[in-house]
Amino acid sequence: MQKMLNLFDFSQKVNYRNEIFAGLTVAMTMIPESLSFAILAGFSPLTGLYAAFIMGLVTAILGGRPGLISGGAGATVIVLIPLMVSYGIEYVFGAVILAGVIQILIGIFKLGKFIRLVPQPVMYGFVNGLAIVIFMSQISQFKILGSDVWLSGTSLYTMMALVLLTIAVVLTFPRITKKVPASLVAIAVTFALVIIFGIHTRTVNDIANIAGGFPPFHIPEITLSYDVLKIIFPYAVIMSTVGLTEGLLTLNLVDEITNTKGNGNRECIAQGTANILNGFFFGMGGCPMIAQTLVNLSAGARARLSGIIAALVILLIILFGAPVIGKMPVAALIGVMIMVAAGTFEWASFKAIRRFPKSDIIVMVIVTMITVFLHNLALAVLIGVVISALVFAWESAKRIRARHYIDGSGVKHYEIFGPLFFGSTTIFSEKFDISNDPYEVIVDFKESRVVDMSAIDALNKLSERYKSMGKKLRLKHLSPDCRKLIENADNLVDVNIIEDPEYRIL
Repeated sequence: MQKMLNLFDFSQKVNYRNEIFAGLTVAMTMIPESLSFAILAGFSPLTGLYAAFIMGLVTAILGGRPGLISGGAGATVIVLIPLMVSYGIEYVFGAVILAGVIQILIGIFKLGKFIRLVPQPVMYGFVNGLAIVIFMSQISQFKILGSDVWLSGTSLYTMMALVLLTIAVVLTFPRITKKVPASLVAIAVTFALVIIFGIHTRTVNDIANIAGGFPPFHIPEITLSYDVLKIIFPYAVIMSTVGLTEGLLTLNLVDEITNTKGNGNRECIAQGTANILNGFFFGMGGCPMIAQTLVNLSAGARARLSGIIAALVILLIILFGAPVIGKMPVAALIGVMIMVAAGTFEWASFKAIRRFPKSDIIVMVIVTMITVFLHNLALAVLIGVVISALVFAWESAKRIRARHYIDGSGVKHYEIFGPLFFGSTTIFSEKFDISNDPYEVIVDFKESRVVDMSAIDALNKLSERYKSMGKKLRLKHLSPDCRKLIENADNLVDVNIIEDPEYRIL
């Protein structure tokens, strides 16, 4: 029973009013986005709504933390477009199922912790890029449906006025009360004005018909063979990676906002489970959605109830509410999402630029640009992490130093400071004056660490150089692991059981 309470987080104090209103608001903002991405990928509109329902419900119940909202996200759907174009929807369902299996395995083997390797500049770039993408996707709504031609005349002015009205309500309503989410009030006010005054503007029905039934069970009509696996496996790997990258970064963001701690591995398993169900119930798959998550949090939601309500509202709309929701003006949803984009952007990153090293600023800009222009969040984060790692290696390599002196017995001592690894081996080797050194030389690693096999190789080569000059080299304060890997260690290493460090070579 206690496990069940922990699962649903009923042990925490829940503000039911906030949770209900937040769930309604999230559902309203999730519908047009899911529809838009489904149509963009060539799927049935209902495929997007089914994904929003399944992802939202499963991850709200089983996910790694309360407050996180999942649905049919564009980040994962974009990956599947080439597969849809080349092989059709059945192969897409197969890839979604396989992606879910991969995500579950990542969660079981507790690999979600590697998200900790993402540096803060990469996080800033990721969030800022995503905010720009969200904003640009709303600007594209000002085009005539099915074309690249922008609206003009009365249609343009009407939509712009309704968008500005929605934004104005979102900005001003919190001054009246914060008990009701401002975004939900803004949608209701704009919707009411359009209905009462008969304003002609684009509605959800203009995008697609969202009426349907409960998601039916369906086994993908693909052959279980090696040839089919070769086709869908690359898409499944990319989709699972993109989904987990966006999901775990969003989870970390929610952790910072709420000052609580989520479970990344549990989130991986929940995402995988939801994607497997998507593949068997006509869903296009998905992952956590940062925009909807921020809408949820800004509405005051802190428990799992809001996510469950949002998913159930989407299902009820599919089953019964399509005629009403279909009349909702798209302008109201655009206004809410623009405010979400503004809230998503890390404006503090501009202040941080003055304090950041130039390398961190470059990383942040690169991640933002890749996110905006390639819409590939996984690639953006990966490149950001790689660049940050290389910069760290370069800076660490420059920190290695050597202090030397000759004692009363004529023995020269080199005291090494800083890590010895692949990046610092060249600088390390340049510290020694082999030709002019005396017969006996001692290298002391008390203030250093031998990190990897490149460092071991550098020590072996150093010993060979001294040996070729007929001189004796001794090494002090090396770990047992180092001594084991150095050739002829018995002749090189002074063993001090009390002082020698205990660490292993990577």
